[in-house]
Amino acid sequence: MGERPDKDSAADGPIPADLGQAGSVIDHAIQFLMEKHVDELSIASALLGGALGLLSQTLNEAAIEAILNNAIAGVRAGHLRPPTGS
Repeated sequence: MGERPDKDSAADGPIPADLGQAGSVIDHAIQFLMEKHVDELSIASALLGGALGLLSQTLNEAAIEAILNNAIAGVRAGHLRPPTGS
């Protein structure tokens, strides 16, 4: 098994047509788990682990690292802070 080819990130290309469907399914799964009183950190950790596993089937390590670095930059820039009331 060789190194996987590097693929463009979603920010560099068109938005996949089925992204909305995938997002909707994930949203419903999260809602279901919350209703079952599964801890939020457990849900988030499972989603992150699953996403990384899926990415590893398609992208090489450098591409995954770039995605994670982009996420870290977003956190540091405050993109995940809850909006303040106006």
